Amino acid sequence: MASKLNVRVNRKKPESMTRQIREQLNDLIDAGALAAGTLLPSERELANTLDVARNVVRGAYEQLMEAGKLVSEGRKGRSVSGGGGRKSSGRSTTKKRSSKTSKGGKARKK
Repeated sequence: MASKLNVRVNRKKPESMTRQIREQLNDLIDAGALAAGTLLPSERELANTLDVARNVVRGAYEQLMEAGKLVSEGRKGRSVSGGGGRKSSGRSTTKKRSSKTSKGGKARKK
């Protein structure tokens, strides 16, 4: 039940196709055309629709996730985030934890 997106790529533009997709999705989210909780098409589905490589769509989705605009729903896919910048604080906490875990893990093994 993923949303049908009105996203296009222009291969003649100097901007990368990843950037074009990311900016169009970002604009749709900011304009409210993609409401919080809206499930996006899979990487493969959107890539096939736009006739681009799957990595192009993956890059756009990942950049929007880093910006807190999208969230992963596991096997369901990715959906529009309800909370703007919440994800960025969670990500930095995760990085701190992972570095502590790796140091702590080495100390425990000795």
